[in-house]
Amino acid sequence: MAEKNRKALGRGLDAILQSPETDITSKDISGNYVAGAVAEIPINLIETNPFQPRTEFDEAALQELADSIKEQGVIQPVTVRKLGYNRYQLISGERRLRASKLAGKSTIPVFIRVANDEQMLELALIENIHRENLNAIEVAISYQRLINECNMTQEEVSDKVGKSRSAVANFLRLLKLPAEVQIAIRDGHISMGHARALINIENKEQQLRLLQQIINEEMSVRQTEELAENAKKSGKKERKQTNFLPEHFKSKIKTLSQTLNTKVKVNRGLNGKGSLVIDFKDEAEFDRIMELFSKK
Repeated sequence: MAEKNRKALGRGLDAILQSPETDITSKDISGNYVAGAVAEIPINLIETNPFQPRTEFDEAALQELADSIKEQGVIQPVTVRKLGYNRYQLISGERRLRASKLAGKSTIPVFIRVANDEQMLELALIENIHRENLNAIEVAISYQRLINECNMTQEEVSDKVGKSRSAVANFLRLLKLPAEVQIAIRDGHISMGHARALINIENKEQQLRLLQQIINEEMSVRQTEELAENAKKSGKKERKQTNFLPEHFKSKIKTLSQTLNTKVKVNRGLNGKGSLVIDFKDEAEFDRIMELFSKK
């Protein structure tokens, strides 16, 4: 009887240690698949990836993939992590999962691995980066997320994705461009080469003017580089002209600033034309300044 009880106790302890709910890396005595396995599992057991970097999926392309899956099945398994008993979470392969659902499939081949939340995000981002149809902005955003959310340096990102550090830096620089330029890259109106030429233009309005010219005239990258270089030189010359102020202007600006008790700025070109800018921090200060003018 005692021997029987010891066996029961041993079996119970073994079951606890090997349960998929307590150790997802152990052998699953219940017959379910465990981490490290490649298996065919029901689609309804797979949760979507909360760290999925991509938010837009082309419906026509998904339907085309679904038609292929109907004929040939899923050739490349998706990757999931095991959360517990009969619970899995997608790491990568959301297009294949969505297309399989469209194709009416009830199961899908998966590669099961262990990953915590940070590893999940890292794996999803890196898998996303290596997609062939990813645009430059999506790549740049993925690099930035690896830096911000996975606490990586640019050098660590370059090692993870197999790109040079300068290549990673060039992608990240795209995120400093105005939203309109980033959208043009995303939508395929301009290439990364066009965008890199625009980065060297400091003035946003000038960047946007050049963007329209590039798109309207269907300019090549080489033409864009020349256009940007000329615009940069022109901008430097214009700034020099605008900042030209005779000495008597400077003394009068100082006097006006002291009188109004606020910052005063004058922009003037060589042709004599210019503008006067008076700063105010709120409505009350604006009213105070205007009252001073009305007393003059």
